[in-house]
Amino acid sequence: MSPDGPNANSPDANSPNMSGAGDVPTVLVRDGQGRQLLCFLEQLIPLDGHDYALLTPVDTPVCLVRIAEDDDGEDEVIEQLDGAESILSVAEVVLQEHDLTLVRSAVTLTVSGELEEPDPDELEEELDDEGNEDSDLYELLIQFRAEGQDYGLFIPLDPFFVVARIHDGEAVLVEGEEFNRVQPRIEAELDERELADD
Repeated sequence: MSPDGPNANSPDANSPNMSGAGDVPTVLVRDGQGRQLLCFLEQLIPLDGHDYALLTPVDTPVCLVRIAEDDDGEDEVIEQLDGAESILSVAEVVLQEHDLTLVRSAVTLTVSGELEEPDPDELEEELDDEGNEDSDLYELLIQFRAEGQDYGLFIPLDPFFVVARIHDGEAVLVEGEEFNRVQPRIEAELDERELADD
């Protein structure tokens, strides 16, 4: 797929402010509220004269989950965090006991600090014991109680990707209609690249 913008082939015209972390460059992404998320640059994809970046967060992404009171209930992922500040404050205190820091980043909450890598064998045993289809998607990082309710911070086990548009040296989070428009095209381009590599 060839870019159609005049500057798309010029390496300096739209390159974001990147800093190297080993061999993988990092990019600071901003969302509409001005929040930031430091990410590794995985792929750069030219579309419609813009450079789109496929990124993965440097810190560990987590999601806030309201844990069901009884075995029959379902845990609920809390998508809207605007009213959850008092709950997140409790989570912060619990994380500090483990030398971890909760960051209200763009796109997702993240946790910075040294996290233990999950043991794949232990994960498999847990899945076998629980027999829960959703349990293979997340790993519990911490569980805590706030406002008379149990909550947990969970780490998604699937890779967590962020799409940003590189504009005037800045990486801007792609959201809403623009995301819906470019996401299938980015996936198609990545599939093509994968086939070309085989």
